[in-house]
Amino acid sequence: MLFNSYQFIFLFLPLTLLGFLVIARKSRELSIFWLVLASLFFYGWWNPVYLFLIIASMLLNYLFGWLLGGKGAYTERQRRWILGLGITLNLSALGYYKYAVFFIENINVITGVDFNLGTIILPLAISFLTFQQIAYLVDAFRGITREYKFLHYALFVTFFPQLIAGPIVHHKEMLPQFLTGPSSRKIIENLSIGITIFAIGLFKKAVLADNAALYASPVFSAAESGEMLSFFVAWGGALAYTMQLYFDFSGYSDMAIGGARMFGIKLPLNFHSPYKATNIVEFWRRWHMTLSRFLRDYLYIPLGGNKLGPIKRYRNLFLTMLLGGLWHGAGWTFVVWGALHGFYLIINHAWHRVRKFMAANDSPASSAAKSISWAITFVAVVIGWVFFRATNFSSALVILEGMAGFNGFELPNAVMARLGQLGVLLRDLGVGTYLGGGTQFVMTYLWVIPLTLIAVLFPNTQQIMSRFEPALSPYHHPESDNHSITLTLPLKWSPTGRWAAFTALVGTLGVLALTSVSEFLYFQF
Repeated sequence: MLFNSYQFIFLFLPLTLLGFLVIARKSRELSIFWLVLASLFFYGWWNPVYLFLIIASMLLNYLFGWLLGGKGAYTERQRRWILGLGITLNLSALGYYKYAVFFIENINVITGVDFNLGTIILPLAISFLTFQQIAYLVDAFRGITREYKFLHYALFVTFFPQLIAGPIVHHKEMLPQFLTGPSSRKIIENLSIGITIFAIGLFKKAVLADNAALYASPVFSAAESGEMLSFFVAWGGALAYTMQLYFDFSGYSDMAIGGARMFGIKLPLNFHSPYKATNIVEFWRRWHMTLSRFLRDYLYIPLGGNKLGPIKRYRNLFLTMLLGGLWHGAGWTFVVWGALHGFYLIINHAWHRVRKFMAANDSPASSAAKSISWAITFVAVVIGWVFFRATNFSSALVILEGMAGFNGFELPNAVMARLGQLGVLLRDLGVGTYLGGGTQFVMTYLWVIPLTLIAVLFPNTQQIMSRFEPALSPYHHPESDNHSITLTLPLKWSPTGRWAAFTALVGTLGVLALTSVSEFLYFQF
């Protein structure tokens, strides 16, 4: 079941919420049981067969967590073996469902054989479930968390707002909230906050992201068919996908946070205007924040982090991002995307070392320098997204060649004819024309330019709702407040009639845009 569907918005969510609020007044444990049943129904809506997989995974990981939690029963070595076995089984399930076909295809190419595993349907949320439960096992091993009731653990794993595509949560973050229960004094506040955040997320997905997709998909399809793309067409498609992906995933995260808040639960923050970043390190602090946290805490730091010298630090960064890319999808384009960001991070950290050596860190960067840093970072991210979106290397290279200007600079003839003297100047500079496609070209940039301005200059959902602590783990970094190109707008939500009208407006526009239900992009990961 999708958040952006009539079944969810008008049936599942209100009925689940109503049942929860009524049951919670009588029994906290029964309300948890109700949420587990509702969440399993939510998950099984897509394919009931995979309910067996998620239930088996929960039982197995609960058992391993219980074994790891009994510190006095096992030696340290035995506990390490238990942890290793638990992680291995989780990764084995992920490897089979997500990577087995990819692995066999590459073996077939190398050896020339034609082995076929048949069709393996990727279960929804298996990547997020795997990381979440691995984090639980590691935290249980470290003594950070301990679970005694399977029902509580089941809700931690299956809680439907974050079940399908995150954010990736920690047991210690969620269990205290589940056990506390909704305060009768805050029910109206939680509902108003949650509905507002959910409505904003729905608007992002259904109105902004899905319309941006209309101008990204044709360009990537043309590249896949081998069609050469000129400079403006290639950049239009790449930027359209850049905005589609952001508003799609941040919209989902808003809907997850808003949906959870209606039940009195705060989920971790997952986005904080990543396209405002002025370097790639800051980008990863702002983009998919819970994944970045997982990769840092459970991969980068165990590899040695930055404590083994600069060379091994760069190795650890590269390996972390390489595996992070592979986590996103079973394809070499995802591996290249991860490797590319690994190189970006290495260059970023090496540059900071050079600046430190030159004693240049103490001087504050000028507005011009920040703007240049932002532009370099943004272009680097857009280039990465080309590999992330492309179905193969050849189509990615076609788009990148167009973006680099290798196929020339052209505008639709109808557009050029309306530019007057500017058109004459552009012709003198070597800009050519082509017939047809004028409407598509104009509409692409009429969407891309405003969406880019919104993503870069406007406050995000968390900033708008900041007076009411909309999520856990708020973003606290200096660049959050002193970014040189961010507009300062008086958009602070409060429970007033004006904001109620705003919520009704964006929610209605979001619902009216649901002419066809489209999956969230991160569902495939």
